[in-house]
Amino acid sequence: MQPLVSIITPSYNSLRFIEDSVRSVLNQTYTNFELIIVDDCSKDNSWSLIQELVKQDNRIQTYQLQQNSGAAMARNFGIQKANGKYLAFLDSDDLWDEKKLEKQVNFMESNNYNFSFTNYRMIEENGNILNKIVECPQIIDYKELLKNTTIGCLTVMLNIEKLGKVNMPNLQPEDTALWLKVLRNNEKAYCIQETLASYRVVGNSASSNKLKVAKKMWIVYRKSEKIGKLKSSWYFVNYAWNAVKKHYF
Repeated sequence: MQPLVSIITPSYNSLRFIEDSVRSVLNQTYTNFELIIVDDCSKDNSWSLIQELVKQDNRIQTYQLQQNSGAAMARNFGIQKANGKYLAFLDSDDLWDEKKLEKQVNFMESNNYNFSFTNYRMIEENGNILNKIVECPQIIDYKELLKNTTIGCLTVMLNIEKLGKVNMPNLQPEDTALWLKVLRNNEKAYCIQETLASYRVVGNSASSNKLKVAKKMWIVYRKSEKIGKLKSSWYFVNYAWNAVKKHYF
């Protein structure tokens, strides 16, 4: 029997894109999944649209937070509702290729991996494909991730039967902080070196301000990982260079 995959999608004012994101899940060749959408007090009409999508497929579950809490808390709320062996993440403006889940579950099941991710492409707000694919190394461990930005949240799958229920720290970048937390325990992340997802570059997204993201990564080194200033500086230089390569080369 196919193991259940729990997909976590936080939503905030996502009216423009969320239907396309949900369709990319419903079109998966792998069918044993639950899509958990957590609305973070949207002010547009996205909640109404989400309710219409729920009527079309009983694998979609929706929840609405009582107060605006941010993407990390929305994801964590969804994680607590998850029933699957595997946990996957898809933001409300990103897309999956139709065989993404099928290939990733097979990859993890056949190799007994607990943490996997894939390459991904970048697309414009209107969905046009940019000439940029983020190609990932085959294996990443804790020390390598401290120097890198290569693991895209939209591509990650975790075996929570083995790892236990995880939580994203309320510390941006919260996804990287979680990956570090997992890898710190002698785990490794394994990449399917195929491009199986599309990351939408939105002008006002949290990740679009690279300087702010870099400052937050420094805080992860110092506060979350408790790394000294000298070693943090060394990791940060590598992180910054890899970020430049990822976006501009």
